[in-house]
Amino acid sequence: MAGVAALFASPALPFPSTSTSSSSSSSCSCRFRPAVACAPRHPPAPRRVIRRFDEVEGASKKRRGVIGGGGGGDSLASSTRKDKGLAVDFKESQVADFEDLEEDKFLNAVVKVYCTHIRPDYGLPWQKQRQHSSTGSAFMIGDGKLLTNAHCVEHDTQVKVKRRGDDKKYVAKVLARGTECDLALLSVENEEFWRGTEPLQLGRLPCLQDSVTVVGYPLGGDTISVTKGVVSRIEVTPYAHGTSDLLGVQIDAAINAGNSGGPAFNEQGECIGVAFQVFRSDEAENIGYVIPTTVVSHFLNDYHKNGKYTGFPCLGVLLQKLENPALRESLKVPSSEGILVRRVEPTAPASSVLRKGDVITSFDGISVGCEGTVPFRSTERIAFRYLTSQKYAGDVAQLGIIREGNFMKVQTILHPRKHLVPFNVEGGQPSYLIVAGLVFTPLTEPFIEEECEDTLGLKLLAKARYSLSTFEGEQIVIVSQVLASEVNIGYEHMGNQQVMKLNGTLIKNIHHLAHLVDTCQDKFLTFEFEDDFLVVLDREEAVAASSDIQKEHAIPSVRSSDLSEPYVDTNHEVQNQGEDFGDSPVTNFELGVDCMLWA
Repeated sequence: MAGVAALFASPALPFPSTSTSSSSSSSCSCRFRPAVACAPRHPPAPRRVIRRFDEVEGASKKRRGVIGGGGGGDSLASSTRKDKGLAVDFKESQVADFEDLEEDKFLNAVVKVYCTHIRPDYGLPWQKQRQHSSTGSAFMIGDGKLLTNAHCVEHDTQVKVKRRGDDKKYVAKVLARGTECDLALLSVENEEFWRGTEPLQLGRLPCLQDSVTVVGYPLGGDTISVTKGVVSRIEVTPYAHGTSDLLGVQIDAAINAGNSGGPAFNEQGECIGVAFQVFRSDEAENIGYVIPTTVVSHFLNDYHKNGKYTGFPCLGVLLQKLENPALRESLKVPSSEGILVRRVEPTAPASSVLRKGDVITSFDGISVGCEGTVPFRSTERIAFRYLTSQKYAGDVAQLGIIREGNFMKVQTILHPRKHLVPFNVEGGQPSYLIVAGLVFTPLTEPFIEEECEDTLGLKLLAKARYSLSTFEGEQIVIVSQVLASEVNIGYEHMGNQQVMKLNGTLIKNIHHLAHLVDTCQDKFLTFEFEDDFLVVLDREEAVAASSDIQKEHAIPSVRSSDLSEPYVDTNHEVQNQGEDFGDSPVTNFELGVDCMLWA
């Protein structure tokens, strides 16, 4: 990640977790890491197989084992470019001979990215952490735009770019940021920056053993760097930054911190993707990953169509493979095809047409195998998730299913998943509400990473890992800490507990909680927490004490700006999360068995 370093691990998978930001003290032997030169962040929550570790340029030599992968790019401009550069000519190669790489003008399209980041402080949500800087790579795609990795410009406050052989930096603006696919679109308004340049051209998805050249600005020098290798694998791959599963190209060319956002070329000089992460293991070497042009095109077309990034949709179902003949026979599945639905996300549109026990046999007419794979190119197969990732938000998919031995076809709309505990905070700043020194905030993955799971408790972590949203806008609201005051005597040591009710009303989200506090006319504010812990405050005393607590702790406001908007009631019935939660992992990263997957 450009500006922040984060580690992810999953205890459910055979990779041990880490609890420190130093790789030398980490017990994990295998890591997915996107790389930019940047400063280390707080320790991770052991949730995913994927790990990201960023470094500060110049300081990386002092930190052994801290590595990152990144880089790769997309090109949209060509002789047939239309509609703001979103049409691509895949036929004509950009250069006749790719052997003499140094003489090719399109290398000038690769630029160095300088980013300054300020990450929110999730423990003190009204302020931010110290700023730090990072470097990465980007490349020109025409129409005054550049493409880079999302983790290169995460929580950015200033982005600058510098051309090859130039000593001047130009200010860039982030137009769109795709967290799932780890891509970001930049613009540079200064016409001088574009003078004499030539945008890159997208190529087709490569084949195995095709030669690949990665270009970027990794650590170890200030000039452009070129490394070569071959394509060793193409499959649906976990993305470290976005914690999602999308198509990825595995290569053996060296990728290092700072390569993030730079393009990867084929022998014809076409850009075939964006190098963005590496895999580190004591038992593996030279495993880097490139975001292919299919994912890049989806990101750019999404931005062109909607004016913003909307995300990659999914079905929102937990699936089980149907390899066992007895299992297929019991479900009345006549052939060795189809995949079993074990759980449907309540907020997914598919919940209205799919049931637990259904067998999905086809997706838009494409047969789904019993291992959860679909045909890919002429002689290959790929994970079922690949088909859903080719769709756009709002698209309709036709499913062939077997239900109780009867074959039928159903249709469903596809939307991006919205997790009960989100992986990223919208707007970059967490919501918070302070009532008599009690700091309320929604539970998020960045908060878990920052606080460390040891301080959260197993029950709250289990909810974060296994619970699904039952309605749009649902949140787990917790007290992160108590700012000691006379009004909250006896409660000052509580923290990281979920609040369930206020004066008997089940809480839907933090905005709902703020609304309940504002409209309360009772003498007491009675908060009911997890495990029946009770907090009772005199309402008038709580209101009077708020200004003193705010002044003493130099807090600009007792609530975040988003909570100042009028509350709109969703009229959804809230289930008591303290009584029960799901029994299935929320993402593929927590699955302990290979026969289950989310799609």
